[in-house]
Amino acid sequence: MLLKVNGTEIAVYPATFQPTVMDLDDGETTVRTADGTLNRARVAVKRQIEMSWGVITWAQMSALLKSMSGVFFDFYYPDPMSGKYETKRMYVGNRPAPVAVSQGNDILFNGLKLTLTER
Repeated sequence: MLLKVNGTEIAVYPATFQPTVMDLDDGETTVRTADGTLNRARVAVKRQIEMSWGVITWAQMSALLKSMSGVFFDFYYPDPMSGKYETKRMYVGNRPAPVAVSQGNDILFNGLKLTLTER
C-alpha cells in the first residue's frame, strides 16, 4: 500500500487504515413521508479515511501533523470503490496525540488518530 500527502510519501504508515464511501444528501429535500418512504436527494459521494498509529517518535508525529497542516491537501491512497489508487482533496479533523513515554530527549506517542474527509 502506498499513501502520499501532496505527492510525498507519508512519514510513517498507520496501524489501521479505514476508507469509507459516504453519500451526502440534500438536507432540505431528503425526507421521509408519513408512511415511512424515503425521498432521497443524493448530492455527492465522498470519501472519509480513518487512520490510527501505535507508538511513534516525536519526529514522526511532527512530520505527520505538518504534512496535513494545510486547510486542504491532496491525499493519494487505494480506493476500495474505484479499485485503483486515487488522489482526493481532503481536510483533517481533530488530531489527538497521547504521549506514551519520555525516552531520554525523545518523546514517544501512542494512539494518534486522524480522520480525513474529502472536500
